[in-house]
Amino acid sequence: MNGGTRRKKRSESYRDRTYRTLERSGLISSFVRMVETDLHILAPVNVEDEALRLVAEVRRQIEGYIRRSPLFVDSLHPLPMDEAAPPAVREMLRAGLAADVGPMAAVAGTIAEFVGLGLQRSGIADLIVENGGDIYIARERESTIAVFAAESPLNNRVGIRLPPAVMPCGVCCSSGTVGHSRSFGCADAVVVAAPSTALADAAATRIGNEVDCAPAGIDRALRAAGAIAGLSGVLIIRGDRLGALGGIELVGLD
Repeated sequence: MNGGTRRKKRSESYRDRTYRTLERSGLISSFVRMVETDLHILAPVNVEDEALRLVAEVRRQIEGYIRRSPLFVDSLHPLPMDEAAPPAVREMLRAGLAADVGPMAAVAGTIAEFVGLGLQRSGIADLIVENGGDIYIARERESTIAVFAAESPLNNRVGIRLPPAVMPCGVCCSSGTVGHSRSFGCADAVVVAAPSTALADAAATRIGNEVDCAPAGIDRALRAAGAIAGLSGVLIIRGDRLGALGGIELVGLD
């Protein structure tokens, strides 16, 4: 169960996720892995046991729905809303419809958000849940997220600064130059911030697919991003060029 056929992710396996060594949050790391799901969670305390329970529950919802509706896992196009579906599945369907992509394009962001919300209900107020480059973040202080952009000279040189007022939110990344999965675009990184992590994930896929290899590829993708309701901001990096849209604050990183 993964959304890999819809876009390239920032890394290909557990051992490839070296960006996890760069975090400077002051929080404690917990790791939860179940089949394709690979979470890095930062919180004031170790949360592995509760997070594992939450991962098992959200995967049960999604996998059960796939068994009943096989088209859900294969569709590259939005599927109709199903109000009888489990909550996680409804979130994926809603995100796919908003971004004009298949619902599995939102799977990583949906799982990250489901786990993050569950941990918050258990009393963890300050946390980051990262699922293969897709992030649910709910911090009590300003945070900056560095952008991994493959071979671009801007790789890890640009960050997105998030004030506490915009959190919790999702920050999700798609790439056409990193990873083993199929992508229809040429972007080194497309980063989307939104109140919904599922929507940020689905939108990153859609916008990434719009970044073609022509000189005007970034402009075309930003026009597509502007048509997706509910996004806080978008950053696109391709080679030594970048484009941005919305209310996100970009900062230079050393």
